[in-house]
Amino acid sequence: MQDKVVVSDTQLSEVAEKMLALTTPSPLTDFKPDWPGAEFVSMQIKRDDVIHPIISGNKWRKLKHTLNALPGSCRHIISFGGGFSNHLHACGYLCMKLGIRFTALVRGDYTANPTPMLRDLASWQADIQYLDKTTYAKRTDPIWLENLQKQYPESVLIPEGGSQAHALKGVAELLEEDNSACDHIVVPVGSGATLAGLIGAKSHPVSVTGIAVLKGEGYLESLVQALLPATGQQHPWQILHDYHQGGYGKRNAALTSFCDDMTQQYDVPVEPVYSGKLLFAIKDLLEKRFFPDGTRLRIVHTGGLQGAR
Repeated sequence: MQDKVVVSDTQLSEVAEKMLALTTPSPLTDFKPDWPGAEFVSMQIKRDDVIHPIISGNKWRKLKHTLNALPGSCRHIISFGGGFSNHLHACGYLCMKLGIRFTALVRGDYTANPTPMLRDLASWQADIQYLDKTTYAKRTDPIWLENLQKQYPESVLIPEGGSQAHALKGVAELLEEDNSACDHIVVPVGSGATLAGLIGAKSHPVSVTGIAVLKGEGYLESLVQALLPATGQQHPWQILHDYHQGGYGKRNAALTSFCDDMTQQYDVPVEPVYSGKLLFAIKDLLEKRFFPDGTRLRIVHTGGLQGAR
């Protein structure tokens, strides 16, 4: 492992940003597809997918202020995710570049058939530990986490998906980067932090709609609610649960074809786990005239294109 980058806590995200040559702020581009109903609204895509090839989209936004909050004694980061996790992928690469030990606690055993994401982690010298479903379910249990922390006293634990208070601050900055006004923001929802960050962002009045990428009606709402501060501004929000295609990572032929069309016809690369489901949903919602005429719609492309593998 390379030596840990030594900087003051408040500078670590700036060091990482320069080291990785991140494209920040990410571009905001007009989007004018020939979809039924699209003529009644105006749309822009916040292209967070181009921030970095690996630490892209909401992954950088979630990790930025987490980096700044790391204690000087931190030599080890531990986090959780599935075998295709964009969050683990971003954490593993970032830790490798900064010379910080990384342990990935993975749901399920992929020993016999590691995913492309897990093969990347291994090449970056991450410590990969496979957990069965029962053990993985303890990832939010305070006693279990306390014992884990005692095993690794110089480590920092980051929740699954990077979903914590530090993440919300980074996500909220998304609305501060552009002067272009919008009325409605649409974003995919997996662990809830990106949606929560937008709900609590300081900006002009805006509505926020999340597109669930997994089965979780009620569950996802509870995740978001738990992340929101007890006081302060909150924008109106909702989660739509009709577009998950049967569950996390599930897709059908129509979604697969749609993802190909987005790349070829509109030059907007998407994958079927998050961004593909988001735009597939928006196309359907436009046809149903879900958004009032004249709505200025902002679509957040949260990256994670490695999931297409």
